[in-house]
Amino acid sequence: MSSENSADDAQYVPADDAQYVWDVVVVGAGPAGASAAYAAAVAGRSVLVLEKAELPRYKTCGGGIIGPSRDALPPGFELPFRDRVHAVTFSLDGKFARTRRSKQMLFGLINRPEFDQQLVEHAQKAGAEVRTGVTVARVEQHGSAVPDRRTVAVVLQGGETVLARAVVGADGSASRIGAHVGVKLDQVDLGLEAEIPVPQSVAEDWAGRVLIDWGPMPGSYGWVFPKGDTLTVGVISARGEGSATKRYLEDFIARLGLAGFEPSISSGHLTRCRSDDSPLSRGRVVVCGDAAGLLEPWTREGISFALRSGRLAGEWAVRIGEAHDAVDARRQALNYAFAIKAGLGVEMSVGRRMLTAFERRPGMLHAAITGFRPAWNAFARITRGSTTLGELVRNHPLAGRALNSIDR
Repeated sequence: MSSENSADDAQYVPADDAQYVWDVVVVGAGPAGASAAYAAAVAGRSVLVLEKAELPRYKTCGGGIIGPSRDALPPGFELPFRDRVHAVTFSLDGKFARTRRSKQMLFGLINRPEFDQQLVEHAQKAGAEVRTGVTVARVEQHGSAVPDRRTVAVVLQGGETVLARAVVGADGSASRIGAHVGVKLDQVDLGLEAEIPVPQSVAEDWAGRVLIDWGPMPGSYGWVFPKGDTLTVGVISARGEGSATKRYLEDFIARLGLAGFEPSISSGHLTRCRSDDSPLSRGRVVVCGDAAGLLEPWTREGISFALRSGRLAGEWAVRIGEAHDAVDARRQALNYAFAIKAGLGVEMSVGRRMLTAFERRPGMLHAAITGFRPAWNAFARITRGSTTLGELVRNHPLAGRALNSIDR
């Protein structure tokens, strides 16, 4: 995908024209970046997306689309579901398996290359330009590359400079823009995943049902997500347990009877979770999604956090771009941070408590979710999007008391 395929070529100004200043430059074309670009472009601003890969591209990700993700998509977005989940089998390190079912869909499953591509296309239709195959070396807010205090210079590998009134960093968990902002992390996990093509008879056994296995290391778990003729099988655990995590995935695949099938893709990925006091902006630069360390700490679910934070980043980048001085830009950036912390930040803080409880007592969590109907109902409502972890603890005294007792 390139800028030549723009929805509105007449408005396109080449990015290598150093005199042209974009209203918003977005670094990264994943769900966070595409959402930010869409939000800024819909507001009528000139938007350029810079992506180092060629699209579509594979990402290590289970591909579960829960309710909050669906609610954050652009109008008219049709999800490319590979399956719709109505049942979940829970097990405790391969034992005590129990399946819970729901008449309503719990969540849907997508392949990330298709999903990400569609999001980028929606941003393009809204007016955003996209350049692929370009790597951002750094951003500068002072110095010779910056013509004035209202402008940010985005310096590409090779020396080309792109100018913007505001920059959104959405360049993933190893973000260069996050490093510029000073993002701080307090939780890093390793996810390993295999895409396993299976015969139709095996695929039919899994249709409409996922498996979640609470794993052998503290805080670890595994999953099987069916996507037609392929099963996405993965595990996640704290970084530093690399060999044990790999062994867990191998044992998990063997236990499922899938060891005889050759994976089409085997991959790994580090997920990074921000600390409470980590900044979300610096000057006219804001970060969102993985670049900001925004994800749910317990499940490490990141797509809904990327979509929601990306939309907010795009909306506030427009305001930052319009700011005439550093004080006003700072005020708008603080408003963005407040919007993130008031919503996603609350969910993350409850998620941290859930992770701590899960690390200590995985058996208790398994018993509750498989044997206590209110716990299963809460899981179902969260995945459908009718509530969040934060709302559940705040609005349901029983949930709050249960979490408090586990905290103690």
